[in-house]
Formats: sequence, structure tokens, C-alpha cells
Amino acid sequence: MRQMGLRAQWVKPWVPTTVDPDFSDSLQNILDEQFNPERPNAVWCSDITYVWTIDGFVYLTSIMDLYSRKIIAWTLSDSLEVSCVTETIQKAKLRRNLDLPLIIHSDRGSQYVAKEYKKATARMQRSYSKKAYPWDNACIESFHALIKREWLNRFRIRDFNHAYSLIFEYIEAFYNTKRIHSHCGYLSPDDFEKLYNASVARESLLVS
Repeated sequence: MRQMGLRAQWVKPWVPTTVDPDFSDSLQNILDEQFNPERPNAVWCSDITYVWTIDGFVYLTSIMDLYSRKIIAWTLSDSLEVSCVTETIQKAKLRRNLDLPLIIHSDRGSQYVAKEYKKATARMQRSYSKKAYPWDNACIESFHALIKREWLNRFRIRDFNHAYSLIFEYIEAFYNTKRIHSHCGYLSPDDFEKLYNASVARESLLVS
């Protein structure tokens, strides 16, 4: 290497979770960083992140309701096929009320511009981050950084099943139900939504 004038460089391991991004002007940013909707199921946002395991990378797809910052659906997969996103969308649709208009926001990754994704979100308004501008999807990206910093990075994760159990424990047994958020008035996402539902019930009683 010395004779050839080469020097070693340290390169941080990195796995792309967005491939072949679509930078077309037809993908509009409807959300425009308005991260505080007035009701649940007004705005969802979604993203994919990688999770390192001894057995290889796995990929976490999450959908957050921006009203409460609750993770309403998530899927763990061993590839970046579009199915990892569409399966998560189907889970969210089964769990939530879609009677009122709904915006779903994402980046411009290939999974989020695919025909299958557009079909799964046919009744929703699709919103996309500006090209090369991750701050438009800051809330869900912040969650993915949080689950790694607070939980996953503590473990030497063996494989897919180990990763799945850890993610399930964090989201379902802690983040949604117990972890307080300043955005929610220092309530958990579940408790914040219960407060909203109680206020709606009171208003309907007054009207009737």
C-alpha cells in the first residue's frame, strides 16, 4: 500500500434503507412540517430503519400517529421489499378509524412510491418529504433513533427473533403505554388519546 501511495481509512458501517428514491415534482409535501394535528388519525407518518443483529441486518417499518406520537403499527422484516411497508399499512388500517380525511407522510424511498403502496393508501392523501431533506419526517425518524438509543443498543442482538421480541417489548409494553412525552403533556401516547376520546364523549353528551 505504501508503494502504491494508498492509505487505510475507517469507514462507518452503513446500510441504505432507501433505494432508488423518486425525486419527481409530482410527489407533494402536503404535511409541510405541521407536526401537531388536532385529532388522532389526521396524520400518520412512516419510515424504515435498520436494526443490526449478529445474524445480519433486519428492518423495522413503523407508522406513527402524529397527534399522540403513538406507534400504531410496525413490522420487522429481513428485506427491504415493498411488502414490509404495505403489511404495516394494513395493520394500521385494521386498528384505526379511517372515516375522516387522513394524510400519510413518508420519504421518497422506492417502497413509498411503488404501485403496491399507492394501492394500500388509495383512500389517504400521500405526502412526501422534500428530496434529501429528512427533517420533513423528523418525528418518526426521532422515534427510530430513540428505540435504538434507549433500548436496542443495550443488547447484542442475536437474530430476527431476538430483535422482534425486544422491539415488541419496547413499543407495546413501554413506549405506547408508559413512556411520557412533553408533546403529550407528559402523558403516554395511550393516555393522551384516552384523554382526547373522553373529551369527545363529553362534547357528544352535551350536544345530545
